[in-house]
Order: sequence, then structure tokens, then C-alpha cells
Amino acid sequence: MEAVRRLIPLALLISSCLAELNSTESEGKSSCTASLGGANLGEAHKALILQLNPNENCTWTIERPENKSIRIIFSHFQLDPDGSCEDEYIKVFDGDSAGGPLLGRVCSKNDYVPVFESSSNTLTFQIVTDAARIQRTVFIFYYFFSPETYIPDCGGYLDAPQGSFTSPNYPKPYPEFAYCVWHIQVEKGYKIKLDFKEIFLEIDDHCRFDFVAVYDGSSTDSGLLGQVCGRVTPTFESSSDSLSVVLSTDYANSYRGFSASYTSVYAENVNTTSLTCSSDKMRVIISKSYLESFKYNENDLQLNDPTCRPTVSNVVEFSIPLDGCGTVKKVEGHSITYTNVITLTASPTSKVITRQKHLQIIVKCEMEHNSTVEIMYITEDDIIQNQNALGKYNTSMALFESDSFEKPLLEAPYYVDLNQTLFVQVSLHTSDPNLVVFLETCRASPTLDFASPTYDLIRSGCIQDETCKVYPLSEHYGRFQFNAFKFLRSLGSVYLQCKVLVCDSSDHQSRCNQGCVSRRKRDVSSYKWKTDSVIGPIRLKRDQRASGDSGFRHQVHPEETQKQPFNSLHLFSFMVLTLNLVIGATIVVRHFINQRTEYRYQKLQDN
Repeated sequence: MEAVRRLIPLALLISSCLAELNSTESEGKSSCTASLGGANLGEAHKALILQLNPNENCTWTIERPENKSIRIIFSHFQLDPDGSCEDEYIKVFDGDSAGGPLLGRVCSKNDYVPVFESSSNTLTFQIVTDAARIQRTVFIFYYFFSPETYIPDCGGYLDAPQGSFTSPNYPKPYPEFAYCVWHIQVEKGYKIKLDFKEIFLEIDDHCRFDFVAVYDGSSTDSGLLGQVCGRVTPTFESSSDSLSVVLSTDYANSYRGFSASYTSVYAENVNTTSLTCSSDKMRVIISKSYLESFKYNENDLQLNDPTCRPTVSNVVEFSIPLDGCGTVKKVEGHSITYTNVITLTASPTSKVITRQKHLQIIVKCEMEHNSTVEIMYITEDDIIQNQNALGKYNTSMALFESDSFEKPLLEAPYYVDLNQTLFVQVSLHTSDPNLVVFLETCRASPTLDFASPTYDLIRSGCIQDETCKVYPLSEHYGRFQFNAFKFLRSLGSVYLQCKVLVCDSSDHQSRCNQGCVSRRKRDVSSYKWKTDSVIGPIRLKRDQRASGDSGFRHQVHPEETQKQPFNSLHLFSFMVLTLNLVIGATIVVRHFINQRTEYRYQKLQDN
């Protein structure tokens, strides 16, 4: 009896919650017209499912708290496939109106998942449809996030011929509000084969909530190979030497994530031989058909050092280190040359004669000034055929947490406090131990094209900024530090560009060993190679009072302080189950009461 009295208010409460849930669901799924032409949105995160009519023109404005940023994702949209991007589109603006700076446009021609982030405290998106009478659906998800939030192992740069990577926390559940990007780059002449050993994400027919997106190129707008979710094990192959992988998650239903591996695959072409020069090796490709035309096979090939053997698949491939396998290094003036010889040594038909051509493949990489000249000599009985290509030393620039330069911060953009000390390292990736890196000029700009205004930190090897400190020459690394600043009358972004000289460490008169040199002095000293390295953007944290942490932090992905373990579907299912239990218990109790006296039944009705 007492149990029934307690269950009745609970049933009423659940009914009220269900009514509120239904109201929320109908509010999230609406047409543009039903939303009165758009609205101001201020929730910490929100999903909108819009069923659009012809001739719509609606605008929404999202307002964020002072210490947050806005990320908006159009993970699924169906617009007029025959419409033009001028007549039917979604435009996203950085500001509180459609007249602000345009962040980008979405239309039916988009071959990627559009994602935008605001640099101001508001973000506006406008939807315009044409007159075609077709079904249109747009799913929009946005959330606020703290730029300084750090998620380990969320994205990065992979440049080895093969490797593997996983979602953050794998095989434990991935974090909420994550947006991770992995960029994969292999040597030219190769493609990338990407295998997912496991994908375990939230299941959805259109992969609107949690998804993995794979792009055929070096950026997230270079052509979508696939957008997947649920439990699948897909395989992708790029058309070039670069690939990008994105993981995007919302606030609920977190599972194991994914585990993936990749390999570089030689891209077949009409060339019978090819040579690629990089900082640490020469890679030579020889087709089997080319060898067969001379009645040779892969077992007849050898380098200067015969113990170094090729790998054989659909082609014969030599990976020749610059400091091994008999490679000969020669330093002349401003250039460094690496040479090796592939000789074909078939067994003669007798001790006196042979009926096979004498074949040598002379591979030569010449590093000079701002390019790498790759030269291949193929000799057939003293007939020399030249094959030339271009390449370069591999250099990279990264920020580090401290002056120990042990832990690079590979994500971008980098969020810092004003006047915070930043540690920068330019790395030369080479197997040649006798090279050093010198920072000739380093400058900053608010834009990636380094148009005016610019600000010099280092010029001609001389420090130009009072907070800047350049570290001594250290093998393959050029290092410096400076305090973070912002440009006046510009957005909060800062890009860094360094002109790098590469010298032979044994040349004590080289430009690298001279250090600071006046611009009026003519540069007659030697250096071996020159290139540019760029990093950015670096952005200021929006709330300088939010943190007293002096350590360097950078944006990887958002993390809300309020966690929501259940989504609306879970809540709905829980309420329905509870209500059924309440109704069942009530029926049982009433049946029991009906077996009792009329006095007790009447007393229950009175209450």
C-alpha cells in the first residue's frame, strides 16, 4: 500500500520528463521556416536536424562564453544535387552576422565533411535553398571547447614508409568532443594503403555523431575516400603519396575507437627505373620487365657493397643509405654529392665470351642550394643515359614544451599565453652525421603568406628581438626561444618562418660557423643547402586569467566540464522501462487490494 503511494508521484514525474523529451526532440528536428528564419544559439552543445523547404533563407548565430571556442560540423547533408553553389548553399561566418569574414561555403558539390572554428566570440551560419521541390536534410552539430584542453595521442604527422596509430585511449573508450587529424606522408612515387584492424564507434546510418573520415591528400578538403562508423574494418588506398585521417566524436556513446596501420605501395607508371633522393637515403625502383629485356633478374643486381640487397615485390627496390652500402660522399664548394653503383653481374656463358650487355646503374644525389638534384646514369656498353629529377632535404619545425626539446607539440593551432616562453626547433632528417643546421633568418607574420606586416626574430644570424635566444649549433637541430606576442590590428594568429642553412660540420669557415653577420658584409662563405620551414598558427588563449600554468599547452580537442553519460535515446529507453515497471507494480498491488476488505479499498481512493 505504501509502495503504491510512493510509485504514483514517480510515474507522474516520468510522464512529465517524457513530455519534455518529446518536446526537445521535436524542437531539434524542424524546418528552416518553422524556426522563424533562424535563431540565437547559446547551449554548450547542440545538434540540429533541419528538413529544408524550397526558397529558404535562414540565419543562425552561435554565441560562446568568453573562455571557449566554437567548432561546428556538418557531418551529413543532402542538398539539391543539380543546384549550383551560387543558388543553394550554407555559408559560415566568423562573427554575429552574415556580413562577417567568410569561413567557408557548403554545397552539394562538397566532397568532404565541412568543419569550421571561430576566432571571435560568435559564429553565424546561413542556409539558402533554390526553388527545386526536393527533399533536403542538413545535420548540424556544434559545441564549445576550451582551446588549452589536451588529449594525448590525438592526431599527428606520420612520415615513415609504414606505421600504425590508434584513437586516443584505445582500446578504452575514446574521449568526448574530440577532433583528431593524422597526416600520413610517404615518399613520392608511392601510394598509401590504409588498413583498419578495428573500428568500433557509435552506429548511425549516416555516421552523423562519431565517425572516421579518410581523405585522399594532405588536407581535410582534398577528396573524401570514406566516412565510416559502427563496427567495420575497411581498407583505403590513396592516389598519391599523402593521406589524411580524421576522428570526430560527440558527447555520448563512447566505445573502443579504432586501430589502423598503413604501408607505402609503389605506384606503377611507364618508367622502367626511377630514383628518389631524401635526407637519409636514395630509393631506386627497377621494373622486372626492364631487367628481363636484358635477360637479367633481381638476383643479378648488387651495389658497391654486395651485402646490401634489394626488396622484391612487383618491382625491385633498393633503399640505399647515404652513409652506408658503399655510398660515396663528395663535398665540392656549395654542394654535397652522394653516389652509388648498381651492377648487373650475370654468370658468363664461358670463360672467354658473354652474350649479355654490360649494365651499370649509377645513382647520384646532388644537394645544392635550395634544391636536391637527383641524377641517374644508366650505362649500356659505355652508352650513358641520364635521368634527372628534383627533391630536397627533409626538414621540419616544431614547438616544444621546454628547453630540453624532448617532447614536440605536433598539433595546430597552438594556444599560448601572452609573453609565454616558446621553444622552437628546426630538425634536419638525414642519416649523414657530418651536417649541421644554422638558423639564418626567422620571422613572424599574422598570415601564412607572410605578407606585410612581418616581425624579425633573427636576421642574418643576428638576434632582433630582446626576448629571443638562439642555442649553439647542435648537429641536425637549429633551436631558439622567444616570448609570445600578438600583432596589433590583426587577428590573434602568428606564423613562424625560418630560412635554414645546412653546412658540412668539418668546414670551420662555413656560413653556419660564422654566426651573426652584418647585412652589409658580402656572404662569400660556403653552405651546402638552403630551405624554408614554416609552422603555425600560434594563437593566444582567450581568457588570460583562466590558468596560471606556465607550461606550454595547445589545442587538440574540446572537453566540457559537464559530462553527459546518456543521450536522449538512452534516457527515453530508461524512462519507458521505469514506467512499465511502475504500471505493472500498480496493477499487481491493485489486484491484491481487491482481494481485501471494502474498507481498505475505499481508504486508498480517499488518499
